[in-house]
Amino acid sequence: MTLNRGDKRRGSTPFAAQQHLHRRSMPVDERDLRPLPPDELSGLVRCTSYSPGGAHRQSWASDSSDSVISSGSDSDGSLYKVILLGEHGVGKTSLARIFGGVEECADAEEAGNTYDRSIIVDGEEASLVVFDIWEQDDSQWLQNHCMKMGDAYIIVYSVTDKVSFEKASELRIQLRRARQTEDIPIILVGNKSDLVRSREVSVDEGRACAVVFDCKFIETSAALHHNVKDLFEGIVRQIRLRKDSKEDNARRMANTKRRESISKKAKRFLGRIVAKNNKKMAFKAKSKSCHDLSVL
Repeated sequence: MTLNRGDKRRGSTPFAAQQHLHRRSMPVDERDLRPLPPDELSGLVRCTSYSPGGAHRQSWASDSSDSVISSGSDSDGSLYKVILLGEHGVGKTSLARIFGGVEECADAEEAGNTYDRSIIVDGEEASLVVFDIWEQDDSQWLQNHCMKMGDAYIIVYSVTDKVSFEKASELRIQLRRARQTEDIPIILVGNKSDLVRSREVSVDEGRACAVVFDCKFIETSAALHHNVKDLFEGIVRQIRLRKDSKEDNARRMANTKRRESISKKAKRFLGRIVAKNNKKMAFKAKSKSCHDLSVL
């Protein structure tokens, strides 16, 4: 879904100005996504990219942060591939363009559907390539490949559309089948939270779905830029929790806890004690933790 040109609502820039500028990629060709023979250079394929105001060029992942698709799911260093999934019209493209910083640019329509940007999360840099290619064409091959190529997934539904919510559950099941032995970060996103009067899916329903399918949950409003920054910073944290060493994650957690208030620490501690002795409370506690994108 693209933002309505006739009714654009501006929000504040979601990512700090000092962070690296995005690079935008042209639409992905299905032929470019086909796995390369094992003897070719690291199984990587070239994508045509361009910077605002610059000429088109081609580059390799080894010497730049331009968008790159690999034939497998492994990341090259701290370059993470994030795939957007969801029904048509739920706001996937709007979220991706806010991340890339192009939703209100004059050439937004030509920005393509992959967005490469380096962001600072918890004082450390991470590079994300966000792919909005789920609906690029009707190719079943492309959608199957999307299920296998991501380091993390954002499954989007609209809180104003119950059918899109049900489809999000189906996509979570497909992901589970495609990546059975892998612990892949997944965030369930209820977009369009600003449309209160049109809401068909409650926060509790979204949270319960996330608990059942063992993923994280957040509501966003692409129109107001609400929680969009938290979403993409959260996906970085979820990837790090799974890929980085226990020591690195323990250090990050310690830094986070030092910034918490005493009352918040006490509330969390008491919640753990109660949950241990009550299954219903344990489920409730887990549903609350779905919103915390800084923990597993």
